[in-house]
Amino acid sequence: MGLIDFVKKLEPDKKKSPKLHTVYDGFFTFLYAPNSVTKEGVHIRDGMDLKRTMFMVVIALQLCYLFGTYNIGHQHFAALYPDLGLFSGFVPKLIYGLVQLLPIFVVANLVGLGIEFLYAAKKGHPIEEGFLVSGALIPLIMPPDVPLWMLAMSVAFAVIIGKEAFGGTGMNIFNIALLSRVFIFFAYPGEISGDAVWVSGITEIEKSLFTDYSWMHTMFNPLLEWMGTYSFVEGRPIVDSFTGATPLGLAAKGGWDAVTEVYSTTAMWWGTIPGSIGETSKPLILAGAALLVFIGIGSWRIMLSMFVGAMLTGMALNAWGATPFMEVPWLYQFYMGSFFFAMAFMATDPVTATATTKGKWIYGFFIGSVGMIIRVLNPAYPEGWMLAILFMNTFAPLIDHFVLESNISKRLKRTTSE
Repeated sequence: MGLIDFVKKLEPDKKKSPKLHTVYDGFFTFLYAPNSVTKEGVHIRDGMDLKRTMFMVVIALQLCYLFGTYNIGHQHFAALYPDLGLFSGFVPKLIYGLVQLLPIFVVANLVGLGIEFLYAAKKGHPIEEGFLVSGALIPLIMPPDVPLWMLAMSVAFAVIIGKEAFGGTGMNIFNIALLSRVFIFFAYPGEISGDAVWVSGITEIEKSLFTDYSWMHTMFNPLLEWMGTYSFVEGRPIVDSFTGATPLGLAAKGGWDAVTEVYSTTAMWWGTIPGSIGETSKPLILAGAALLVFIGIGSWRIMLSMFVGAMLTGMALNAWGATPFMEVPWLYQFYMGSFFFAMAFMATDPVTATATTKGKWIYGFFIGSVGMIIRVLNPAYPEGWMLAILFMNTFAPLIDHFVLESNISKRLKRTTSE
C-alpha cells in the first residue's frame, strides 16, 4: 500500500491541470488494475480492466515482432549474398532489423498516442487504451522501408477520422490499423505495392541496385568488423539474381510454378520471404492466435469460418481455372500473403467485428470468401484481406441486427404457440 499511496499523492488537480492529470491517469492505470473487473466480455461498460486485455493482445504479437525484426535483416543480406544461410550473420541481421523497425514503431505510437492524449485532455476523460493494440499492429503490417512521414500521416488519418470522429475507443466502425494501411495503399500505392518495397535498404542508381544505409546503420560497423562478420557498406551492388518479388506477386503473373521457382513451400510457411514486417511467419502467427483463443479475446468462430470461406472460394476458383492465379492449389493460397495474420489479429477485433454467435460465423465466412476473390481477381494488387475486413466491418452491425431480429422472432413464435 505504501507505493500506491505515494503515487496517489502525486495526482495533479484535474481542473487546474487537465493535461497533466490526463498523463497521470494513463500512467496510474498502466501500473494498477481496477479493484473490480469483469471476467468476460469486452463491451460491458463497468470497471473492466481493458488495458490489460489489450496488453495480452500485444503479448500475442511479440513472436511476430521478434521474427519480423530478424527477417528484415535476413532479406536485406540475402540480396547481397544469395547463398546466405538463415542464421549466418545473425548479429548484423538483427541490428539492421532493429534499426529499421524501431523508428516505425516509435513514429506510429507517438503520433497515435499523441492524438489520443490531445483528445482525452480536451474532453476531460482518461487516456483511452485502444491504441495500445493499434500501435502494436500498425508496424507489423507495413513494408520495412515505409517512409516515416507517410506512416505518420496514415496513423493520424486512422485515429482522427477512423476513431475519434466516431467517439473514441469502442465506437469506431473500421479497424484502425487497417485504416492506416489502406490510407497508404490508396494515397501512395507505389510505397506499398511492387517488388522493391518489401526488401529494405536498396536503392536504384542508373537502373542498377545498390545498398543504401544511414548513419544509424554504419555506426555499428566498428563493432561488426571487430566481430568479423558482415558490415554495412554503402553502395554495395546487389546480386544479379535478386528479384525481391513476393510469392503473391509471382503467382499473379505466372501461377504456382512461378512461385516455386523462387521460394520453397518451407520458406513460405516459416516466413523467410519478403513481405510486410510481421505477416510472413505462419507458425508464429498461429501461436499468437492460439493464445488469443485460449484467453478468450480472439473468436475461434471468426477464425474458423474465415478459413472455411477462403478454402471453399479457393476450391471454386481452382475449378474455374481461367488464369494462372486461379489455378494455384487452394491449400497453397494459405502459404502466401497475410491470411493468417488478418485472421488472427484483424478480423477478430471485438469492436469492429460482429458480437452475436451466429453473426461471427457469417462475418468470418464472408471475409474469407470476399478476400480470396479480391486477391485472385483483382489485377491491381494481389491481396485481399485488408479490403475484405474493412468491407465486412461495414456490414457487421447489420449482420448482428438481423441475427437478433431472427432470434426475437423465433422466441415470439414459441411464446405465442404456448
